[in-house]
Amino acid sequence: MFYDCVCKVYKIKIMNGVKPMSDFKDLSAQLPNGEMFEFWEVEPKFERELHVDCNHPDASDDNDGSKDRPFKTINAAAQAATPGTRVLIHGGVYRETVQPAMGGESPERMISYEAYNDEEVIIKASVEVHDFKPSVGWRLQWGFQESEEPAGVKVWEIELNPEDFKGYNPFCAVNIMHDRFFIEYDKTDMTTYLNRRGMVFVDGKPMRQVPLYYMLATTENAYWVEANGQKVHIRLENDDDPANHIIEVTNREQCFAPKKPFLSYIRVKGLTMAHAAMGAPVPQRGAISCCRGHHWIIEDCVIDWSNAVGIDCGNECWHHTPVEGQIIGYTIIRRNIIKDAGVCGIAGMGVSNLLIEDNLIEGTGWQRMELSWEAGGIKLHNAQNTLIRRNIFRKCYGCDALWLDVGNDNCRITSNLFIDGIDSREHIFIECTRDTENLIDNNIIWNVEGRYDKNALPEERGSAGWYKTTEYIIKKGYEQNIKNGYGIYLEGTDRLRIVNNLIGNCHKAGYFAKVVAFRIAPKRGGTSRENKLFNNIFYNCGEAAIILPNEHNEIDGNVYMNMPPGYLRVLYPEPAMCLDLETWREFCGFDLNGYTFSGEININSEDLTMEITVKDDLPEVVPDKKVKTDYFSNVVTEERRQAGPITGIKPGTYVISIDPRKLIK
Repeated sequence: MFYDCVCKVYKIKIMNGVKPMSDFKDLSAQLPNGEMFEFWEVEPKFERELHVDCNHPDASDDNDGSKDRPFKTINAAAQAATPGTRVLIHGGVYRETVQPAMGGESPERMISYEAYNDEEVIIKASVEVHDFKPSVGWRLQWGFQESEEPAGVKVWEIELNPEDFKGYNPFCAVNIMHDRFFIEYDKTDMTTYLNRRGMVFVDGKPMRQVPLYYMLATTENAYWVEANGQKVHIRLENDDDPANHIIEVTNREQCFAPKKPFLSYIRVKGLTMAHAAMGAPVPQRGAISCCRGHHWIIEDCVIDWSNAVGIDCGNECWHHTPVEGQIIGYTIIRRNIIKDAGVCGIAGMGVSNLLIEDNLIEGTGWQRMELSWEAGGIKLHNAQNTLIRRNIFRKCYGCDALWLDVGNDNCRITSNLFIDGIDSREHIFIECTRDTENLIDNNIIWNVEGRYDKNALPEERGSAGWYKTTEYIIKKGYEQNIKNGYGIYLEGTDRLRIVNNLIGNCHKAGYFAKVVAFRIAPKRGGTSRENKLFNNIFYNCGEAAIILPNEHNEIDGNVYMNMPPGYLRVLYPEPAMCLDLETWREFCGFDLNGYTFSGEININSEDLTMEITVKDDLPEVVPDKKVKTDYFSNVVTEERRQAGPITGIKPGTYVISIDPRKLIK
């Protein structure tokens, strides 16, 4: 692979040792155990079509669903659809929750819900409201002293129509209602947890919820909910009049979700889901919900402004009674855009054979509930034989981009772009996983800021801070207040294989691992041994490229660029070692084929390009036997290759498109 000229966005071309994926079997789908991912999808056969068209002059839910006599609502079609039915939804805004009555029977006889001729279909869990009047009877000052009302502040109120909230009023329920025992209240600002689930939108943009009425005096574009959830008070930007805007309030929990669990073989294609007002997980309930079913396909959809979860595809929570023979997973989630999910973009508990590919997951975590332990661009529990490839994770707020929690087996994370963890502790978190090997390869992991209280760090004079190693601070109980910001973070995880990644601009370290020994009996612990880091590029990590808890790991072929002193660390046995490459090799036997290298790398997160400047050829290393592809899913056949995810880097300055998605339908 090589690039044509300097300082342009280059096409990927073919040179010796690199061939397009079309020339081979799909090796980007080869799992760590050497077997191929189990693809089950076939071209479905539809024997029946139902039309839905809310804008058709003769539309009615009493119709037969023909093109000339379409249903008015999607849910009417969802009650009539049987295996082998394709529901064709014409463009328009549908304010409803679609609750399929049946699933399909097989990959050939699915039930499909899809946009007709790629028209824009928007399913909203909200209603427009209009009957605002000036808000009266509430103080805009804090406290009980008589004082002059703030000048120019205009607050409006609306009494919600009970007809719009039959069966569910998100303004009556707080965000977290279900399983709360695990929250560490002493470390958590509970405000957002105790906010109401209901959201308010002005011209499609969200308002900010404040917990007390008087805060509206100092906060524009904000709303407050009365105790009984029946009235909402708003203050617009520039104290404008609501009559000048389109204002929507959420009135439904989900957009597309069966009432009955375990419905399977359902496809949802090309639809936009907006404004779902579910509570914070657990349970994991998304704007689109598989409702514990299996063999779903969710593709080419947009999930916009979900209060908590974008898509759920697993068992929802750990409190359900086990069902003998129950299948959870086998779901395909592809080419979707999941924007601004409050807590979690994609959530799955106990999933197997899950395929997540070519999605954009952006703006996750704005609720700032990362200490509820269910937050992330993707959050999976006990994932088995799962393939996560060619996704973009951008601008996660406080939460991880990807979190695999407990007992994950034979999963592969490949050719993804992880970028801009805003106030996040790490991009990838693998927790308490030790029985079989999992693989993280050919990803770009870039710019994770760290999540800690900057004001809580004590001032260090002279070289005092140099001697306070990471483990010292953890033992003293200061972990929440020290610098963090990791590319890949392991907690009680063994046998993880990390190969050919570019890990850069991490505030603390590119890779950091902890031992969790006390929970090892119930398989929620591990020793952080037998992990393998091969042929990665570490670039400009704040304090260290690699922080190991012990030497019982394998490290080789890695490249270190623009690193500070002591950037290779082993914490045990004490005292911790802070090493450079030479002493890393001498004392630990690591990276005998690794090297340091000079160059500059910059990534533009808006247009998804990477500029690379190098003066010399990157030395080649022996490829890892389990990784036969590069970032662009090209197959690499040579006996030696460059470290990192992108092959064929030559001296010069290059600007490369790093959008890994394959968006051809």
